[in-house]
Amino acid sequence: MSSQELKNKPLVEAIFEMRWALQQKGLGGTVDPHYRLLLGRLYDRLQTEYPEHQQLDTANIPDEMAGHVVQHRFRVAEDDWPLVQLGPGIFTVNDTSKYRWSDYRARVIDAQKKLYDAHPKSGELKIENLTLRYIDAVEFDHQSSSVLDFLNEKMKVSISLPQSLFENTDVDLLPQHFQTHQMYHSKKPLGIVQISFATGQRDGKSALIWETMCQSIGDDLPKVPEEFETWLDQSHTLVKDWFFKLIDGDLLRRFSGE
Repeated sequence: MSSQELKNKPLVEAIFEMRWALQQKGLGGTVDPHYRLLLGRLYDRLQTEYPEHQQLDTANIPDEMAGHVVQHRFRVAEDDWPLVQLGPGIFTVNDTSKYRWSDYRARVIDAQKKLYDAHPKSGELKIENLTLRYIDAVEFDHQSSSVLDFLNEKMKVSISLPQSLFENTDVDLLPQHFQTHQMYHSKKPLGIVQISFATGQRDGKSALIWETMCQSIGDDLPKVPEEFETWLDQSHTLVKDWFFKLIDGDLLRRFSGE
């Protein structure tokens, strides 16, 4: 994402995801009737850019239970990124440390076009969900320092509990685990923007992990494929703006390598 400009990127993963409607089959089951044919046709179109095909264990799930479950990956090289993923009713483009927005944007647009070109009946594709999501992390030992103080001092995020809760008790002030998730309506792009913070691990070390996501569903969806690029650019602009506002200050200097 915007971390393209940073020497020490906090980016864990950038994820674009598209989901489309499945068809009802039997009692409670759903299927993607064109999935098998789509898989083969898409493989042919991705082979030049993503020659390494990987079938996941989820490919063994019965079709009626595999809706919106990724089953196949197409990588630029073995165990390398970026990659494209496909399953019944789901399509993603993912990247990690090599991420640059200009490259990622081009890959998402190209992969989306190839998906529509490969689909045997693209006019019947009923898109249900478009998501652009970024996962970032910064090393932080929440066992010895307050994650609430860190959020307040480094990211301008204020979350607290009444001090009286801890008075005359044997409760430690340091949270052993922390997680918060919020969502807000967005007009550009039309949909919702979500942000979450949680303590966790990255590369075996304690970290603060945050996710920023733009998502459009239902009536908020743009016309796809006609308005897809506009949606993608608007989503990225919003997420980039939030990212830099959150890290402005000490974290920006740290990620910039200053």
